[in-house]
Amino acid sequence: MRNDRLDRLSEFPFRRLAALLAGEPAPSAPILDLSIGEPRHAPPAVLAETVAAHAGSWNRYPPVNGTAEFRAAAAAWLGRRFRLPAGALDPDRHLLPLAGTKEGLYLLPSLLVPASSARAPVVLMPDPVYAVYYGAAVMAGAEPVLLPATRANGFLPDLEALPRDLLERTALLYLCSPANPQGAVADLAYLTRAVRLAHAHGFVLAVDECYSELWDQAEPPGALQAAWQEDRGFAKLVVFHSLSKRSSAPGLRSGFVAGDPELLARLVRLRAYASPVQPLPLMAAAAALWRDEAHVEANRALYRAKFDLAERRLGGRFGFYRPAGGFFLWLDVGDGEAACRRLWRAAGVKVLPGAYLSTGGTAGPGHAYVRVALVDAPETVDRALERLVEVLDAAPRDGMKVR
Repeated sequence: MRNDRLDRLSEFPFRRLAALLAGEPAPSAPILDLSIGEPRHAPPAVLAETVAAHAGSWNRYPPVNGTAEFRAAAAAWLGRRFRLPAGALDPDRHLLPLAGTKEGLYLLPSLLVPASSARAPVVLMPDPVYAVYYGAAVMAGAEPVLLPATRANGFLPDLEALPRDLLERTALLYLCSPANPQGAVADLAYLTRAVRLAHAHGFVLAVDECYSELWDQAEPPGALQAAWQEDRGFAKLVVFHSLSKRSSAPGLRSGFVAGDPELLARLVRLRAYASPVQPLPLMAAAAALWRDEAHVEANRALYRAKFDLAERRLGGRFGFYRPAGGFFLWLDVGDGEAACRRLWRAAGVKVLPGAYLSTGGTAGPGHAYVRVALVDAPETVDRALERLVEVLDAAPRDGMKVR
């Protein structure tokens, strides 16, 4: 039996990339994979130490809403990081652990889209888009509407341009700051506008802040800050945070969602049916990571050093700019798929075509770009960028549409 909604989804970006390169000859150069945002810095030692110290709890089922220790540690971190007053966040009402934020981002529309309606509600999201937002909207029966996030609008959706009739149909708006893939940071004024729109039109604002701790010059503000300053509450708002990027621990599969307590209470009920719950030793390790900032500062410094390398290698080429946050380069190469094939064939460098982050494909705003993940050791990144420049600089002489 086929599922019509599933059939509406294209293959996940990395499956599309595998298919694109499957017909290319194997590269002769050693492979340097900069296609996936998988942090490869060593995770802090406290992770393994804490898991080992809690080995006696592997034989216990974890509670669906996590442990009190985890909720308290994460809520305390939110308060410190986003300068919320004491008591603004109740760990038992305003925060829920997730087995990776992907889980919560995916489940959210299913709580907000009615089973039947005369016209499908809308879920808004940036374009380029994290594929999970789009898949979640489609599978919940909503109409996904992609909002261009281009150089012209600072790589963030233009909230002022949204028509009233579209906003009145909206059930959910996804935002990502710092943005994946462009690294743009929404300032407090932008986040306040988004909060006000959600209140005015009755939809939920979901802000994916998973890259918030990887910043260059200034720490990004958060949507909880904007909401608290607006009305001392978090109605119609949820934010998502993860240890994958912050602590170089994607395999831990640990994150959380915080915000609107009524919505989180519904999500707890759904998770009891639909979701894995993180084992107790891993939740203890996650709590320890949220309590520690030293490893985050060291992690951030490593990424800054790699952006220094990128600036030296790429400055003045391919629309290079130094992103305010995250760990990606978003390079304008004219034709992302063509550049990806050539880099693979000629240099063994794997990057992700920007079109694969946009459902518009060749018509979408990502078509001209490639996303480059600076996740490896500095010497590996430098070698990969050197190859990238050599290959793409030579491309016009070979007739390739890369600028």
